[in-house]
Amino acid sequence: MPLVIGVPKETAAGEKRVATVPEVVEKLVKLGFSVAVQSGAGEAANFSDDTYRAAGAEVIGEAAALWARADIVFKVRAPLTEEVGLLREGATLISFIAPAQNPELMQQLAARKVTVLAIDCLPRTLSRAQKMDALTSMAGVAGYRAVIEAANAFGRFFNGQVTAAGKIPPAKVFIAGAGVAGLAAIGAAAGLGAIVRANDTRAEVADQVVSLGGEFVKVDYEEEGSGGGGYAKVMSEGFQKAQREMYAKQAREVDIIITTALIPGKPAPKLITAEMVASMRPGSVIVDMAAEQGGNCELTEPGRVAVKHGVTIVGYTDLVSRMAKQSSTLYATNLFRLTEELCKTKDGVINVNMEDEAIRGLTVIREGAITWPPPPPKAPPAPPQQAKPAVAAPAAKSSHGHGAGAPMAAGTLAITFAVAAALFALIGAYAPESFLIHFTVFVLACFIGYMVIWNVTPSLHTPLMSVTNAISSIICIGALVQIAPPEVAGSGRADALIRWMAVAGIALTAINMFGGFAVTRRMLAMFRK
Repeated sequence: MPLVIGVPKETAAGEKRVATVPEVVEKLVKLGFSVAVQSGAGEAANFSDDTYRAAGAEVIGEAAALWARADIVFKVRAPLTEEVGLLREGATLISFIAPAQNPELMQQLAARKVTVLAIDCLPRTLSRAQKMDALTSMAGVAGYRAVIEAANAFGRFFNGQVTAAGKIPPAKVFIAGAGVAGLAAIGAAAGLGAIVRANDTRAEVADQVVSLGGEFVKVDYEEEGSGGGGYAKVMSEGFQKAQREMYAKQAREVDIIITTALIPGKPAPKLITAEMVASMRPGSVIVDMAAEQGGNCELTEPGRVAVKHGVTIVGYTDLVSRMAKQSSTLYATNLFRLTEELCKTKDGVINVNMEDEAIRGLTVIREGAITWPPPPPKAPPAPPQQAKPAVAAPAAKSSHGHGAGAPMAAGTLAITFAVAAALFALIGAYAPESFLIHFTVFVLACFIGYMVIWNVTPSLHTPLMSVTNAISSIICIGALVQIAPPEVAGSGRADALIRWMAVAGIALTAINMFGGFAVTRRMLAMFRK
């Protein structure tokens, strides 16, 4: 019998997201599941009950009735204590859980004998897990929204403008942390025309910052900052001191600071001190995306906007919910991809395969038994050591004193040219004069096409274009000969037709060659800043 997926209304304060959307409901039904949605669950994200019904979901009015029906519960936020009590024994819960921060919740869920898949525990290093990575999806939305909130609080243009009333300089934005959220913020701020600077402890993200239109600001201290699972690690005191000096300098220069630094399982690191805030120009803005974990700024007040020393500090903890429709759609898609992995038979029944590394990482409770944390990931097998190739014996010299890879000997070259000349003479003795003219033109065109087109600098066009332009040059030279052929007896309407065909050939090859170079120029322009 197919299982019922239940989607309750989120009860956490300020949460507007919903765990699935009508578009995804249709896909879940095709996998064989029944879907039940609590009435009003999607209203805050602009999904009405009628759209869920039209997609094939059952709409249930009371929360208790929904939880009682559901074999699988899709949620966004971790369940509250009263919601844990509504879970059926043996049910499966898929949600954000944060098991490291919520040990009491883990015990409550285990007591209900349920299976819990924490979407925030997905092993992010697995490439096939990217389609299920809700943390990345939500971080991208939050980074974009942080720039929108900054623009709203800033009260000035982001891009520079020259108007009749005067010149307006572009805003300067500094983004602390270039993870998923930081990169999304860099792209959004650069798209609005601001001068964007960014920093991260992981040096490998510098190229990504530049590719999105930002400038990577390096800390004057050498230390590797990459941690496990794609996160940053806690840096040494020496690095942190150099980093604070760099942040203090940026605070004095920029108009907007957006902080994104978080380390899993730890309070948000304090990057922006009160002294740095006081040094910023009046009217500046700080958007602290780590406010929910205490904030990266010492003066952040989680959940609200505060003005300190003339600087507006935005400490919203619901940035993702402020774009509820977009974030709900992305989150629902992540859960659908996870459901596909759990239900590969497409019969409406899930299989929590603990042998699957991705599913094992997600599963924090299995039928009442706490299985978190998961075992460390298996190290990839070491590549087999290849035996060192034996030193090849030197190639035996030919009778002319050259090895196999040596240039052609003078005698061999002379014989080759003699054979070619003999063949050409034989063709000339028996072939008509017109054939010899065309054959000569063909040989010359091939030579010119090779020497002129093939040897053009590779940065100007691709190997495929080299070949096509070489062929086009042959066609073009042949057509030029046909436009002005030597005077021969019997010319008439046939020659006129040939000339017009030659004109058409020149026109088409010219379009091909010049169009190819134009396309290549546009392709190369994509990589220039």
